[in-house]
Amino acid sequence: MTSSLLQIQQLRWPTAWADTFGREAPLLIEIGFGSGHFLVDMAQKRPSANLLGVEISLPALDKAQRKIKTLGLTNVRVLQSDARYLLQALCSPDAIAEVFINFPDPWPKARQLHRRLISVEFLHLLATRMVPNGRLEIATDHADYALAITEALESTPYFRSRQATTFVTADHERLRTKYEQIGLDEGRTCHYYKFARVETAVPQTYPIPKEFPMPHTVLQSPLGLDEIEAGYGRFQFSQDDCHINFMEMFRAKEDSSLFVETYIKEEPVAQRLGLVIRQREPGNFVISLHELGFPRPTRGVQLAIGQLATWLVGLNDETHILHHNLLPEALSRKS
Repeated sequence: MTSSLLQIQQLRWPTAWADTFGREAPLLIEIGFGSGHFLVDMAQKRPSANLLGVEISLPALDKAQRKIKTLGLTNVRVLQSDARYLLQALCSPDAIAEVFINFPDPWPKARQLHRRLISVEFLHLLATRMVPNGRLEIATDHADYALAITEALESTPYFRSRQATTFVTADHERLRTKYEQIGLDEGRTCHYYKFARVETAVPQTYPIPKEFPMPHTVLQSPLGLDEIEAGYGRFQFSQDDCHINFMEMFRAKEDSSLFVETYIKEEPVAQRLGLVIRQREPGNFVISLHELGFPRPTRGVQLAIGQLATWLVGLNDETHILHHNLLPEALSRKS
């Protein structure tokens, strides 16, 4: 039996889900599957569908994998991923038939509200990846979050309720989840939303991120690695929606190179990776992306290598760039 756990580094942007499952079938996604009880039950009841469960928690992923293996299910896969990354990077338009979001984290504190998943913006992103009339089901037992979900669903033009009201407080057709039962036992009211994606076209304002050829810059400089290392200090760079944090620099013991730990945040991708300044011969350096951890060569990586090269040029008047394969904006002044 093929492993149910997908390796996110090996999935293309976007992913051909029919190839991943080995067959053409409607794609159903549960976002935040928790114990996996609902996901596994749905896989058993709907063998003609391809089911994908996405979750951040490693213990939850392990538990779901064991259930899937024990039951011998072949139509379900699980993935450790952020929901926004899954939708924007891995799913093409019209890829998804149905989405289930059961009892998402309410992030109840005021300083945490921005971390809530469901918003008008999220619903727009979701709509761009769903088929017309594709089904969306949401459940929550948190009263304040229910108000926010209700407002978002009533505000979005991309979904319509499949019921006479925005929500109901009882749904006897669905499988009761562990968290749902806990909430009911503690006297909380559950809100159930059953919506469908509208048939009209949805503006595609969430492009699938691009990958570029592996980037590099070649420089000539009279400096040595010791001088470069001594002149380094943490710095940051921002351009449009891309934010780069150049963190620690490390010296390789058995190689003529410096490793710069770098964090790059560009919607919907966040990567912690390594950039390498390698001395090929005295006076000649290459700045490139280290392949540790299977990083994606995105626009943000291009910007990061360009800014590291710009910093290095600024260390010495005789240092200059010989050639590169970067985007033109990658070598703009750092900010």
